[in-house]
Amino acid sequence: MTSRLRPPWIIALVTLLAAALGVVPAAGRGVARAADAPYKDPSLPVATRVDDLLSRMSLDDKAGQMTQADRGALTTVSDVAAYRLGSILSGGGSAPSSNTPSSWADMYDNFQRQALSTPLAIPMIYGIDAVHGHNNVVGATIFPHNIGLGATRDPDLVERVGRATAEEVSGTGIDWTFAPCLCVARNDRWGRTYESFSEDPQLVTQMTTIVDGFQKAGNASILATAKHYVGDGGTTGGRDQGNTELSEADLRAIHLAPFKAAVQRGVGSVMVSYSSWNGARMHGNKYLITDVLKGELGFKGFVVTDWAGIDQLDGQTGFTANEITTAINAGVDMVMVPNDYKKFISLLKQEVQAGRIPTSRIDDANRRILTKKFELGLFEKPLTDRSYTSTVGSAAHRAVAREAVRKSLVLLKNAGNVLPLAKTGGKIFVAGKSADDIGNQSGGWTISWQGSSGNITTGTTILQGIRDLVGSGAQVTYNRDGSGIDSSYRAAVAVVGETPYAEGQGDRTGSMGLDSTDLATLQRLKASGVPLVVVLVSGRPLDIAGQLDQWNALVAAWLPGTEGRGVADMLFGDSAPSGRLPMTWPRSADQEPINDGDGKDALFKYGYGLDYTVPPPQSPPASPSPSPSPSPSPSPSSSPSASPPAGGCLVTYRTNDWGGGYTADITITNRSSSAVNGWRLQWTYAGNQKITGYWNAVVTQSGQQVTASNASYNGTIGANGGTASFGFQGTYSGANATPAAFTLNGAACAVG
Repeated sequence: MTSRLRPPWIIALVTLLAAALGVVPAAGRGVARAADAPYKDPSLPVATRVDDLLSRMSLDDKAGQMTQADRGALTTVSDVAAYRLGSILSGGGSAPSSNTPSSWADMYDNFQRQALSTPLAIPMIYGIDAVHGHNNVVGATIFPHNIGLGATRDPDLVERVGRATAEEVSGTGIDWTFAPCLCVARNDRWGRTYESFSEDPQLVTQMTTIVDGFQKAGNASILATAKHYVGDGGTTGGRDQGNTELSEADLRAIHLAPFKAAVQRGVGSVMVSYSSWNGARMHGNKYLITDVLKGELGFKGFVVTDWAGIDQLDGQTGFTANEITTAINAGVDMVMVPNDYKKFISLLKQEVQAGRIPTSRIDDANRRILTKKFELGLFEKPLTDRSYTSTVGSAAHRAVAREAVRKSLVLLKNAGNVLPLAKTGGKIFVAGKSADDIGNQSGGWTISWQGSSGNITTGTTILQGIRDLVGSGAQVTYNRDGSGIDSSYRAAVAVVGETPYAEGQGDRTGSMGLDSTDLATLQRLKASGVPLVVVLVSGRPLDIAGQLDQWNALVAAWLPGTEGRGVADMLFGDSAPSGRLPMTWPRSADQEPINDGDGKDALFKYGYGLDYTVPPPQSPPASPSPSPSPSPSPSPSSSPSASPPAGGCLVTYRTNDWGGGYTADITITNRSSSAVNGWRLQWTYAGNQKITGYWNAVVTQSGQQVTASNASYNGTIGANGGTASFGFQGTYSGANATPAAFTLNGAACAVG
């Protein structure tokens, strides 16, 4: 009646006869033969394993692999197996009931065991928005948001941030982060500005080292996601999910460049933007997804939608079969449904069976997804590596975060050298709604989607950092609204700014100034006559020109995360300020959008930042009128006639060409044992290339000869492998050949 009742010799005889006839019995497929299948053999090439697995998959299997459901939407955990779900995610704030690292790992393993119970035992991949640390998990290390990391100008540090994050994410079982955001924010009204490393595509490109941090973390490696493809930072009015109205040349030069760099680093996935390009929704844009990303840039990973992104293609609520077909045929490989996964799978199969989605497109999507799962080692080690669980919130990771905070701080004003403050003697008054608030200093995407004020996770507030640093050497008094201050204090530190927000709710269409609570606090402190140091906690530059003359010092702290001691380190001189503005600081909100090189009179220009030890070339006066005219517009700060490098130099010249236009990225490597102070790079084009714009340098052209001189903030190229990078865009006809020779300060360089 069942196979269990058949004598073993009969089963063996049937198997031998079938083998002799070249027939595989039905019982030999799936589970019974999975252990012997080539795709289970880790010694075989990944491509071979993928081919073998694909040949065994049904349409149900393939449709499931292309489906990503939110954990909270699952009817029952067994649906992971029943619907062959290829991926689960936690949307912002979607956490297990006990939000601890161990609970996350237990939850992950429970889902994964369901995936492994299917006939082909294809592991699922779990995605999460670990965008500034493992920020959904209570107790995790929360790093500065990207805008602060951009201010560090330190790609190596950013890579270490990525690696630390990967270890904490891996310790909870999760193997995929929806980061980094490679948006180039061009209008600070946008509520996601803090997710952008910079308004400058070259600086964003340099920060793609975080991809290596995520994906090259050894056994803790996780899949990275370059998002949001493409142009989300350039929407008209800075509106979230809005319309980016640009020529293709400008879209490529400003917004595509960082994605090109991420693809070159082997980023595993790319997330499509909610936004549109000249009215066309990105989730259905076959030209940009398939032709440009997968074709021209050579992207080998898989493309995933944003949360319910395909629902927006027709402007109606909910997704339809036509929207699914449009998105999949445009090149989307995995769909973040995230709720009605059963309906999605049914409609997807319907469209394939009707021939509206080619089987070849389904196979391509599965091939891309499975390749990344094999490369991550999920088939060999599908469950949580608990050896990394203890790294969540570890002292080593918090030390990296504290370093990142120190290097992200930008000193914008320091009248009378009021900073650094002495650690000993007298009294210091601390005030402001963000002085003793982990939630405020961490911002959005922390524990919950929009974030929230208050004691939401473990860490050190800026106030506690100040108290820890001065110890018993000075008296620190705190009052949130500034009440109780008098002239007996030697300094007042006000920590003010924005409260947490994320996409959508963070858009500021009107005023961009401080709120009434902050203004009242600052007025009380100023009235005491005590020198006033303002620490601004915010996700973007704010409109503060009207108050700047009342402050002795101003520090842009961005959204520093859980390690408030990093702010105290700079205030008291344990570290010197080294951050430089990644965004142009407007004189008023009416100037938005304002960006480097647009001719607008900024309050603080892109790249500006003061230092304690080196006198700045231009310091902002106490009053916002006239302009502080800080220096970092791209004009040389050191003499371009400085000595050439004694040990030689190397120039790497890379271009991205399209239909008569191109962008170029140039990196200069100093091979000398001495630093180069002030640089000028020259070359001659063989064709008729014409340079039309540039960044991180001043580029001039006379006929076919081109000269690029350093900007004020990158005039020094360190010894023994130090680098300087810049870029430009231009037009050409005919060939766009790489220049044959370059000279740096008159000395010939090797060409790499």
